Amino acid sequence: MSIFAQFGLRKVINASGKMTALGASAVSDEVADALKRAAQDYVDIEEMMEFAGRVIAEYTGAEDGCPTCGAAAGIAISTAAVITGKNLSLIERMPDSEGLRNEIIIQKGQQVHFGASIAQMVRLGGGKVVEIGNANKVEADHIKQAITDRTAALLYVKSHHAVQKGMQSIETMMQIAKEHQIPFIIDAAAEEDFQKYIRMGADIVIYSGGKALEGPTSGLICGKKEWMEACRMQYKGIGRPMKIGKEGVAGLIAALKQYPFKKDNAEEQIERMTRLNTALADVKGLSCSIKQDEAGRAIYRAQIQVDASNAGMTAAELLSRLETGNPAIFLRHHYVNVGILAVDPRPLLEGQEDIIASEIKRILKEVQSS
Repeated sequence: MSIFAQFGLRKVINASGKMTALGASAVSDEVADALKRAAQDYVDIEEMMEFAGRVIAEYTGAEDGCPTCGAAAGIAISTAAVITGKNLSLIERMPDSEGLRNEIIIQKGQQVHFGASIAQMVRLGGGKVVEIGNANKVEADHIKQAITDRTAALLYVKSHHAVQKGMQSIETMMQIAKEHQIPFIIDAAAEEDFQKYIRMGADIVIYSGGKALEGPTSGLICGKKEWMEACRMQYKGIGRPMKIGKEGVAGLIAALKQYPFKKDNAEEQIERMTRLNTALADVKGLSCSIKQDEAGRAIYRAQIQVDASNAGMTAAELLSRLETGNPAIFLRHHYVNVGILAVDPRPLLEGQEDIIASEIKRILKEVQSS
């Protein structure tokens, strides 16, 4: 019996993705063992944080790193770091940054909500958000003309939540940052390549430890040594209430050491989602296909288009029935307003795609026969 069943909580089938609201990832036995062993022992936390920084550097190709309790904390900590540097008096002032270089420039289409607001994470670190351009169109001149003597950093958000068209590229934004000698930060929370943006020349890159890495609830910042030292020092300030414990750091290190050996399972994803789509092929009101992730990652999801007039219920109603059942089935619902649901194969345990197909068929049959 699972620990959650022992608590009396419903069983969850996660077909939504590496979502924080569902616990992000189910870790490997090796990562779970690292969490357990760390929880039952003691360590000098500052020494461990510095060691973790070296491990992060090794696996990302960066000069140094900083572990965090999550990618959202990474945004706040990175923001504070570019404002305060390693000045302890300034660190202890945050998020009060009045009179300091505190403006963080972000493209309007990347000012997203991921369960919380990107802007709020920046403000927690003492940053003042400067949105540039329009929601679906940003010019390079928008970036250049927003830079002042109060600019602390340029922030790029690489996410499926962000507008994918009309934004200026990472390369353009990075070049502008370099020309003006301003730190360039990339929020790459759910990205799968932990070296790409460092190779491109970013100063600070933020990742989740619990998404593509499949570690525990955690995060990591990597980049230039001066900024990583400043990031770690934020634990004497705004980082304190968002600190990561010894267990999380140990699990993060274990996950980083495993990551290079993970195999590309795109073919398996497609095979499983094809099987799901085949099982739903004859269901009245449904049209199924396979779509690659919006942000270009090697993720292949089953997309289920619900025609409410034929299915007997809307996509939102079907979603609600699935989520309130037991087991509770959570599908990806970013486009539920236009009748589209999606199944992400990555977090599914063996055979759960069959359970999902069976439950969808049961619900629609019940509705259509009533």
